Amino acid sequence: MAFIEPVKQDPANLARHKRYPAGLRFWHWMNVLIISGSLLTVLINSTLLKTRGNAAFIQNESQKNGLVLTQNQARAIAHAQSDEVWSVHIYFGYALAAFFVFRLILIFSRPKQQRYFTQLKEAYRNYFKRRKNGDNPLHDFAVKVIYLGFYILLVIMVLTGLSLAFDEKLGIPPNISHSIKDVHGFCMYLVLAFILVHITGVVLAERNRSQGIVSDMINGGRAKDEL
Repeated sequence: MAFIEPVKQDPANLARHKRYPAGLRFWHWMNVLIISGSLLTVLINSTLLKTRGNAAFIQNESQKNGLVLTQNQARAIAHAQSDEVWSVHIYFGYALAAFFVFRLILIFSRPKQQRYFTQLKEAYRNYFKRRKNGDNPLHDFAVKVIYLGFYILLVIMVLTGLSLAFDEKLGIPPNISHSIKDVHGFCMYLVLAFILVHITGVVLAERNRSQGIVSDMINGGRAKDEL
């Protein structure tokens, strides 16, 4: 009778073979908080603290309490409130830049076969190889291309944001700074579009999986060769 020895599992080895390593999960959820906070500051300043409407509110409330403010004074107060929120937005931008560098470190510190760009090339080769066989392997390749677009978008967001934060020190002319601001603002809408696509994709994938993607991104999940 054959004796079957139990397979010993090395916890450190299992951690390395998680589908989503701890560093990636940390970066992902911190990015969720940072981007959410950054978008929240934009929402507040474009609605509740929009200078024109908030100045009128400040002026009316001041008059109710016996304090008469001119329109310029009320606008100055409203603008100062808006600047306070923008300062928080800038700190979120610094955090986004720092965590983008952290993400690059994660990418290039992993074994070559596990790096994002290696997997992207592999998905590209598999796409054309399997398409010749009549398969439809577009999903994996498309997902990786979308994430590549997101990383490029993060680069643009970080560079334009830092340029706006240090425009005076960098000697950027006002007209160029205004153009950079337009690019930065347009990228925000692209980020919103990516978030919508990402959440939709997760919801659809959750409906077709016995083990959730969200829980995998929390506990690490299992490596593909363990599934």
